Amino acid sequence: MANIQSLDPCASPLDYYGWELRRQREAAGLRQQQLGDIIFCTGSLIGQVETTKKIPTRDFSERVDAALGTDGVFSRLVGLVLRSQLPTWFQAYAEMEAKAAYISTYQAQLVYGLLQTEDYARAVLATGMPDDLEGLLAARMERQRILEQERPPLAWAILDEAVLHRAIGGPEVMRAQLQRLLEFTANRWMRIQVLPFAAGEHSSLAGSFNMLRFDDDPDIVYTEDLISGHMTANPDTVREGSLRYAHLQAASLSVEESAALIARVMEERYGDRPRPEERAVA
Repeated sequence: MANIQSLDPCASPLDYYGWELRRQREAAGLRQQQLGDIIFCTGSLIGQVETTKKIPTRDFSERVDAALGTDGVFSRLVGLVLRSQLPTWFQAYAEMEAKAAYISTYQAQLVYGLLQTEDYARAVLATGMPDDLEGLLAARMERQRILEQERPPLAWAILDEAVLHRAIGGPEVMRAQLQRLLEFTANRWMRIQVLPFAAGEHSSLAGSFNMLRFDDDPDIVYTEDLISGHMTANPDTVREGSLRYAHLQAASLSVEESAALIARVMEERYGDRPRPEERAVA
């Protein structure tokens, strides 16, 4: 069992969080169970966070700040902690994504991570059989906070129609996920288009890709293979990516037509259906 005294606060954001939580708790003269009682959790959970056995959530961090009067220290620190839980190869992209002024993505298989519901994301992440599913899930949900900023990035997502039909997590999860997509219809910063099956062959049959644009830095193209991701600012690659994305937009349904298709698939494929025992007997 890890000993909190042996934690090196310089080792990682998670180690620092655990070390600082214990230091602040003891400075307040509280035992683990006492702090747990104040923020409505168990003393065991406090101990697990202090020894890096559990990944703190944003809600946990906000409650700790309120209980210990730490002026938002843990609420600020938890962002670094959660980002550190992302796969090492993905962390650089997540940092650039958070700084982007404009995000455009084409997704052939899945809903883009920034648009996923928690249940959909959990089902997707579980396919990789990770050691800490909840930590990865919390990190993915944390990424979505960039859409809640006072001035979020402009974002454009093109989803292949196959994304709407692939039943990730089951009908209830998919219905909630498609409803989530429809909620962005009124969002001035996000636009969603669907590339319909009727489009046939198109400019990105090779797979999904993302493009990030910045106010003061070169544009980036990001792709993934089976086990890692790749970013490049090579001008030729960026130009090719921009051309392909323009062709995808031209082949996709309009934003309004896309919303109508999403709503139709949601009702026809994932809508409420009578259970077998409730069906009328001829």
